[in-house]
Amino acid sequence: MNDNFTMVAKTFQGLEQVLAGELRDLGATNVLPGRRMVQFDGDLKIMYKANLCCRTALRILKPFYSFEAKDPDELYDKVKGYDWSSVLSLDRTFSIDVTAYSDEFSHSRYVTYRVKDAIVDYFQDRYGEDKRPKVRLQDADTMVNVHISGTRVTLSLDSSGESLHKRGYRVEQTEAPINEVLAAGIILMSGWRGDSPFVDPMCGSGTFLIEAALIAANINPGIYRRGFAFERWKDFDAELFESIYNDDSAEREFDYKIYGSDISPRAIAIAERNIRSAGVGRYINLQVKPVATWEEAPTPAGVLITNPPYGERISAPDMEGLYNTIGQRLKRVFQGWHAWIIGYRDEYFNCIGLAPSQKIPLLNGALECELREFVIFGGDKKSFLASGGRLKDHTDSDDSDRSRRPQQQRHSGDPRRDRFRRDDAPRSRRFGHDDREPRDDRRHSSRPGSQRRFDRNGGAPFRDDRGGGYNRRPEKDFRRRPATDEPRRTDSENPLNARRNPSALNSITGQRPSLPPQEGPFMRERRGWRPGRKSGDTGADQDKQQ
Repeated sequence: MNDNFTMVAKTFQGLEQVLAGELRDLGATNVLPGRRMVQFDGDLKIMYKANLCCRTALRILKPFYSFEAKDPDELYDKVKGYDWSSVLSLDRTFSIDVTAYSDEFSHSRYVTYRVKDAIVDYFQDRYGEDKRPKVRLQDADTMVNVHISGTRVTLSLDSSGESLHKRGYRVEQTEAPINEVLAAGIILMSGWRGDSPFVDPMCGSGTFLIEAALIAANINPGIYRRGFAFERWKDFDAELFESIYNDDSAEREFDYKIYGSDISPRAIAIAERNIRSAGVGRYINLQVKPVATWEEAPTPAGVLITNPPYGERISAPDMEGLYNTIGQRLKRVFQGWHAWIIGYRDEYFNCIGLAPSQKIPLLNGALECELREFVIFGGDKKSFLASGGRLKDHTDSDDSDRSRRPQQQRHSGDPRRDRFRRDDAPRSRRFGHDDREPRDDRRHSSRPGSQRRFDRNGGAPFRDDRGGGYNRRPEKDFRRRPATDEPRRTDSENPLNARRNPSALNSITGQRPSLPPQEGPFMRERRGWRPGRKSGDTGADQDKQQ
């Protein structure tokens, strides 16, 4: 019996090919990249793994009803005609998310209310005027996604809940963030998989560092989250999900080091807290260090990825001078390295003084940015190529490069793609939550019958970093609520399995990134598990040392 069904993974523009590769590696079939989405087939196991393992997915949707509608009245009739008792019940809450690319449905807010009215009227006609499921703007039991392209309407169930970029490890953030999904996508596009050192000389709150550590150790990014929306579905298979969640057989050791620095002591302190929260401190070396003071690169040569200020929300007194300094440090210190820099303005890129080997368009929030690769070599380009060196170019036809390089995909008449075609700028209104807006934290509540009782305490709504200390505006203090879940026993001997063993909480609180000695009291301890610990390391021992 074939239990496969069609799903859609949403992502950022420019990361479609990277996400498609991740889904294929998980075992998904019929993988079709589109614009800001990838369509694929799989069963419940693939859906659970896509939510838990994909580093570049924002949401995993499960389409369940498609039809044609030429106006809001026909939309209402078609939605009301669906058997909503198979998806909802009177004691469940729901929310609606609408994305419309249509001249016929130009007001997505009106579409939202028409769909909501149709669902409510379906239940009231059958059970009475006072019998209906309630709308809940946040953390609804069932989240319905409405996608309209022209006159084609597709209804899907959102299996993720909170956007998957909200990993759950973030305790605090600096100003002008970069999204975790975008950070992970950039690292994957660079080809770095933990086989060399990694450097971010303007690390801010440490997102590139943490995502690099998770990639190097092959730790699933979803293990930090408190829960997923599919855990509240009627067909949720708790035993299957537990087996996937607790499988750490693919995790590996990382033989090199990840180096992060920033001009701002405050940014480094925030990065340290986030790194400790993620439990990857033993992989990362942090220090307060302006980019201009880098005099020696780690060995052997590796990959440098950074997100410098753009002159928008964060600026330096001399932006041209800052980018010129970056170029000088690359040429003098990082020979033999591959440097990847995401930026916004060509005039600042030109100040680097190096010719990029690749230019990849990416969206960073609402900004149309570029990711540029710089291959740093000594001498002139002709000599470098004559000695066997190779500069990748964005026009290369190499399959391995193409698998990491985002491409604009045009649909070719395949109806499976055309259902989700996106040709114009969206008109989007969410009757509930939105990927682009921060939401309050929530506690994980296990579904009755589930045996999972370990803590997956999430962090504050995500924002990232961009080189600290450059005219930052005052920030809000986002704090994570303490965890209260019961511990769960585990017999695993894997040293990276500490995060799944809350009974070991008291023995892992001391795992920190390496930092030079500093004055002042030590920061408050985090309550929760964390991955990446060696067997025998105890927080109690480190506490005594302090």
